[in-house]
This record gives sequence, structure tokens and C-alpha cells, in this order.
Amino acid sequence: MEVIHKASEKKLGIFVYSITIVVASLVTYLLIYPKSLAVGNLDVSGLPRFHAFINGTCFILLIIGLIAIMSRNFSLHKIMMLSTFVLSAIFLVSYVLYHSQAAPTKFGGIGSIKYVYYFILVTHILLATIILPLALFTIARSWRGEFEKHKKVARWTLPIWLYVTLTGVLVYLMISPYYLK
Repeated sequence: MEVIHKASEKKLGIFVYSITIVVASLVTYLLIYPKSLAVGNLDVSGLPRFHAFINGTCFILLIIGLIAIMSRNFSLHKIMMLSTFVLSAIFLVSYVLYHSQAAPTKFGGIGSIKYVYYFILVTHILLATIILPLALFTIARSWRGEFEKHKKVARWTLPIWLYVTLTGVLVYLMISPYYLK
């Protein structure tokens, strides 16, 4: 982390956007070519439920972190935000593992619920892509002691991250009846 602490603005930007491009490219590849990186016959059938659990937990941790910062409890805020980031990283690794092993699940709902589901799904995916660099910049600003810059980016990061974690749970609840058993 010392590298982030001493990095220039340009190097920090290159670092954050490089990670974002690599992650987004890998996830996009796996969504377009599911099971293309499959390894043996790993049973990943429980991972979608695990992903929903992580998203729900992150949502709660973000709310606690918000309450903590509003109460000026900086140490609790830091613990909640870093815990959320670590859980999100675990989610990401698990999500990549799942999509490297599992065929895509088709949503089977009909009528207006189908449009609601796809609206939630598309906005979730788009904002999940945006949240990665925002979270990285937010954490880097805090790590570097740039608290005014941290607050400016956190004002965007928090509501988007809350939306992504909440809609992650909603997407799971809506599609879970269609998973192959």
C-alpha cells in the first residue's frame, strides 16, 4: 500500500484504471464465453446464494459505515469501509469463478416483471463497473490522508455502491427460481 500512498496523481489513475480495465474485460469475456475457463467439474451451484449473501452483508456494512461517519466515529467507519471492500474483492473472485464454470441462467419471468428484472440487471451491471474505480479512488484518497478529496468522491461512491449491493440481492432473488437444480 506504500506504492499507493506515494504515487503521483497520474500513476494512481493509471493503477486504478488498469485494474478496472482488467477486471471489466475478464468479467465481460466470461459473460460472453461462459464456461470457457472451466476447470474440471467444480460444483459452483451454491455460489449465487453466496454472492447474494456477500452483497447483502456489504449493503449493511455500508449503512453502518455511513452512520459511523455521520457520528464522527472514524475508526468504525474505516473498519466498515475496508470490510466492505474486502468482501467485494472476495465476491469478485467468486463471481469470476462461478462464471468460468457455470452456464448462464435465463430469466423465466414474463410480462412486466421481465422488464423490471432487466432494468435492475442492466443498471446493476453498469454501475458495478463504475463502482470499482470509484471505490479504489475513495480508499486511496483516505489512505493518502486526502480527506477533502476523499469526501468529494465518497459522495458519489456510497450511493452507487449501496445501489449495486442492494440490486445484487434483488437480481439473485428474482432469478433464483430459474437456476438449474
